[in-house]
Amino acid sequence: MAKYKPWLVCCFILAGLLCAVALVCMCIATFQDSGCPRGSFRHAAVSADTLRCSEIGRNMLQQGGSAVDGAIAALLCTSVLNPQSMGLGGGSILTIRNKTGIVKVYNFRETVPQSFKTNLLNDCPTTFRMATGSQWIGVPGELRGYEVVHKQYGKLPWAKLFEPTIRLAKEGIPMPPFLGKLLSSSIVKVHVENSSLCEVFCNKNKTVLGKEDILKFPKLAETMEIIAKQGADVFYTGKIGHDLIQDIKATGGTLQMEDLKSFQVRVEDAWKVPLGNIQMHIPPPPAGGALLAFILRLMKGFPLTPDSLKGNQKIQTYHRFIEAAKFANGQKRSISDPLFNNRKSADHLIDPAFINRVRDMIFSNGTHDNSYYDIVKPSLDHIGTTHVSVLDQDGLAVSATSTINQLFGGAIYSPRTGIILNNELSDFCGRADTLRAGEQPPSSMTPVILESESGGLLVIGGSGGSMITSAVAMSIMNRLWLGMNLREAITVPIVFVDSKNNVNFEPAFEKSVKDGLRALGHKDGNWPYFFNVVNAVEKENGCIAAVSDSRKMGMSAGY
Repeated sequence: MAKYKPWLVCCFILAGLLCAVALVCMCIATFQDSGCPRGSFRHAAVSADTLRCSEIGRNMLQQGGSAVDGAIAALLCTSVLNPQSMGLGGGSILTIRNKTGIVKVYNFRETVPQSFKTNLLNDCPTTFRMATGSQWIGVPGELRGYEVVHKQYGKLPWAKLFEPTIRLAKEGIPMPPFLGKLLSSSIVKVHVENSSLCEVFCNKNKTVLGKEDILKFPKLAETMEIIAKQGADVFYTGKIGHDLIQDIKATGGTLQMEDLKSFQVRVEDAWKVPLGNIQMHIPPPPAGGALLAFILRLMKGFPLTPDSLKGNQKIQTYHRFIEAAKFANGQKRSISDPLFNNRKSADHLIDPAFINRVRDMIFSNGTHDNSYYDIVKPSLDHIGTTHVSVLDQDGLAVSATSTINQLFGGAIYSPRTGIILNNELSDFCGRADTLRAGEQPPSSMTPVILESESGGLLVIGGSGGSMITSAVAMSIMNRLWLGMNLREAITVPIVFVDSKNNVNFEPAFEKSVKDGLRALGHKDGNWPYFFNVVNAVEKENGCIAAVSDSRKMGMSAGY
């Protein structure tokens, strides 16, 4: 008979207990995971314009990176997959909420250079078209901004954030679907083929690349490799900057090395705006946050519920929104750089007394002519920009909107650096009478973060130029008050009130509602470009929903 071994029995008992504990933990984890809707995440998520860029941002988070690391990596990727929207030659606004709930805005949009064309605003387009040419180039702030936020919030090495995009730019990628769609349109095709952009986006016979072609950015890859190794200073004080200025001067531009050397990132507190039991954090002027808050607080004063989208109530809900957007158009000239203009010029847009007074001017039975909304000289509408929303497992949230302004900026490509330059100074057109060196132009960009009393977070923002305000406002209304989940809130067709207060309906917008709005006197516009793209991440009850807008063929990623 085998000798009794009590220590062996103890081992079996201990192993059994460990297995039981592990099984219980697995059951608890499974139960917790099953409590989240399908397609949501437990830890972190990134919503960018494309699946690949969302995944690159997500991968940074999985490797121990922060939400800022993920946002920078996703933006760098977007500069290659959607180069018409943003890049190293542009600027951004980031709204960042740290783990303790403090929300800061990092504004590194482009500024007016020390030397600029006399009477530049006389060159402003009078009809819808791209503002091309080197006279519109503002001082790029993109990289300096990345450097500042990375130093404060980054966890991964600076160079690591660049690695995936350098690989894409060097090895080449199949033509991104949305970019391919743009390049196939006649307006964009001519725009590219008749500019220096053709060096990258055209084939050997000088016609734009097709949907089956491989897109490469060899010179940009070299530039990014140098920046990854040497940091942002090589752009603002070193060789990359000198090469860039040389290319800009060759096209007649006025930027100088001193402009790059003197660029500074603006860091300030976000404006905190209450929406009932929700607190919304917005970027202050010259960003467009005040206009967004103005519309939302106007609408919050009406009794909005899911029933507001039923029957005739739906017509009245959209009528009120359109009226709010018309009044917002009349307030666009209130948005200006506070360092160069009246610092309080936009304060009234979040003042309850002013908002209540405007709400009393909205009637249920009709609309009015433009003078009623204080529109004297409408600005021109335009399209462009990108947005990335990120939330990491530590609770750091980043809402990032980035741009080179209009499609492909001013259509100026730097052959020495591979960088596409912005045309940011055209944002002064119709919204200012003067511009001064160092001034930032007014913007529709509005990266925002909303938090509920129960601890829920919504990180959201949009792109689409003039459409940003309408797109983000409607998405937030749909989510907070009209009973939609995040995907529904972003996906439903919108109504866009253009700068002339004409009403433009996205394709598939409900016909009966359109007819009802026309009966109230609203005039149809002819806006053809519905690039109102909203990307968002939401955390609620421990579950993270992430939505990248299908209008730009986007998909989010998380874990």
